[in-house]
Amino acid sequence: MIDPFLAKKGANPPFPNTLNKDTFNPTVDLPISIEEIIDADVVIVTHLHPDHFDAAAIEALPKTIPIIAQSEDDVAVIRKAGFQNVQSIDRISYIEGISLTRTNGKHGIGEIGKMMGEVSGVVFNHPDEKTLYLAGDTIWCNDVEDSIRLHHPEVIIVNGGAAQFLQGDPIIMTKEDIYQTYMAAPQSTIIVSHMEALNHCLLTRRELQAFLNEKELSKHILVPIDGESITF
Repeated sequence: MIDPFLAKKGANPPFPNTLNKDTFNPTVDLPISIEEIIDADVVIVTHLHPDHFDAAAIEALPKTIPIIAQSEDDVAVIRKAGFQNVQSIDRISYIEGISLTRTNGKHGIGEIGKMMGEVSGVVFNHPDEKTLYLAGDTIWCNDVEDSIRLHHPEVIIVNGGAAQFLQGDPIIMTKEDIYQTYMAAPQSTIIVSHMEALNHCLLTRRELQAFLNEKELSKHILVPIDGESITF
C-alpha cells in the first residue's frame, strides 16, 4: 500500500490559499472499506504530507505493520506515532524478491518547492514483472527524466491534478508535465493517479482525457476512476 490517506469525505479542512478555499478534504469517499484497503503486507510512505499519511491512517493501521519511509527523519516521525516496524527505503533493498529503489522529485519550484520539502518516488523491480516507477508528488523535472533514463520503467505512475496555491506554480504534474513524461518514455504505460480528491487540485479527469484524446494518447496514458484496478 502506498501513501494511505483514509479520511472520510470532508473530514479535513481545505488546504489554505487556494481557489477552492471552501471545499473540505478529501472531496470524495473511499471507493472501498478501510478494512479492505489496509489488508496489505507493507506500507510505503513517500512523504509525510497529510494527503499521503493522515490521522485516519495512523489510527487504522496495525502498529506492527511494516512501513517503509523515504528518510530517517520520516522514520522517526512515524515511530513516534506508535508504529514499531519502520525503516527507511535506503535500508530496505528487497521485499520478497522485489527490489526497491528510491528516486528524487521536486514538489514544485522556487519558494513553494522549498516549503513543500523533500519528496520521493520508488522503482519496483522483479525479474518476472514489468518494472514500475512510482514518481510520487513531483512535477516534471530532471529527477523524473533521470529516473526514466536509469531504470527504463515499463509502467509509470504519476500524480496528476496540477495542485496549486494562489501564489507560485503547480506542485504536482499538469497535463503538460504528463505529456513530457510520455515523451521521455513513449514505450511505457503511464497511469495518472491523485486526481479529483483535494481542493487544491485543479486538473480534472475530463480535461486531462480531452487533452489525451487530442494527442491520441489514450492507449498510452491511463486515467483510472476511483477504485479501478489495472493489471499488467
